[in-house]
Amino acid sequence: MMRMLVFGHGYSAGFLTPLLLAEGWQVTGTTRGATDRVAQAGAEPLRWPGQEDAVRKAIAQADAILISVGPEQGADPVLAAFGTEIAAARPRWLGYLSTTGVYGDRDGGWVDEDTPCTPSTRRGRERVAAELGWQAFAAEHGLPLHIFRLAGIYGPGRGPFAKVRAGTARRIVKPGQIFSRIHAEDIAQVLLASIKAPHPGAIYNVCDDDPAPPEAVIGHAAELLGLPMPPAEDYASAEMTPMARSFYAENKRVSNHRIKRELGVTLRYPDYRAGLAALARAEGIPA
Repeated sequence: MMRMLVFGHGYSAGFLTPLLLAEGWQVTGTTRGATDRVAQAGAEPLRWPGQEDAVRKAIAQADAILISVGPEQGADPVLAAFGTEIAAARPRWLGYLSTTGVYGDRDGGWVDEDTPCTPSTRRGRERVAAELGWQAFAAEHGLPLHIFRLAGIYGPGRGPFAKVRAGTARRIVKPGQIFSRIHAEDIAQVLLASIKAPHPGAIYNVCDDDPAPPEAVIGHAAELLGLPMPPAEDYASAEMTPMARSFYAENKRVSNHRIKRELGVTLRYPDYRAGLAALARAEGIPA
């Protein structure tokens, strides 16, 4: 039996675990909070911080390790806490979930995995530092590291329908603004494809085929629900939290050619229309 250890078994890992179980894997996942969500996905939960000895045992037994934990205070917590154990375990596959935020602002232009990282936010800079840390660690110890730069994640429970129904959805319009997205189920199938066909040292952009303005997604959700279109708000004058406004500081189109070429992935949801239609069907909304 093959064993996967997921550091930070959260939303995205919840879609990967059932795929691994179907392939005969055993999955263990760490969590800071309630363990029930990890268990519901089919993984054995470990609390970390808290169960360090059990985590070390899981590392030693793991055939594959996925890091889905963000940087903390400028450092990667998994590497800091368990780097020695991971190096000794020598897993067959090692994955790190990063973000397309590492590319920074490209004024709406295209980026691919060979585009230099020029992050424009603190979060992006911390992710670049984490990537470099894992790359140096993998090179030093000869580990098969794979980096996955995820676009904006959506899926069941993370779609726009609830906000549209509640009347709290906002169509913030910033002319020329483009975001790339990815459905959580497609993240899972990309990860599974990589586990089955490792390319040590590879970096993959994980996004759909259709970068689109954020207001278009909200508008389409309203159409599917048969509800009035939320009014457009000008970005320059809209009241927003600093966190929300920071997302509009970066404008780029992200290429996903590599996941198709190297991993043979066919996206289930190649654009937000297909993704929202599936979410609508799951909620019993005609789409």
